[in-house]
Amino acid sequence: MDLKLELVLLPVTDVDRAKAFYTEQAGFNLDVDHRTGDEFRVVQMTPPGSACSVTLGIGITDAAPGSVRGTHLVVTDIEAARAELVSRGVDVSEIRHMGPGGWEPGVDPDRRDYNSFADFADPDGNTWLLQERRSEPQA
Repeated sequence: MDLKLELVLLPVTDVDRAKAFYTEQAGFNLDVDHRTGDEFRVVQMTPPGSACSVTLGIGITDAAPGSVRGTHLVVTDIEAARAELVSRGVDVSEIRHMGPGGWEPGVDPDRRDYNSFADFADPDGNTWLLQERRSEPQA
């Protein structure tokens, strides 16, 4: 049985501000912006190369704005991904990795998969974590 994650809901206070952040700054592709009056709107966007999309809107969740934490965006080159986001105006943390004694600055010196990270937040405080995976996942 396959269980494919295809959509994550993001609670936000201002749909248009969040839509602009995700499409103009984070570089997500706009898939849907559908409204049926003042009580319902759904905006679906997909990170480039992802099979999973995010949705924000009005009338789609009762979660508190900014309450989604640590959603991972897996990238093949964390330095390039961070640089692109920063060039688009996203406030991304410095890159860090887990060393023998805990967190250390910079990319993992051995470039081990799943061991280099940087994070950012959307305007409401929903947080994202860039994580580097350079090799293809095992089947």
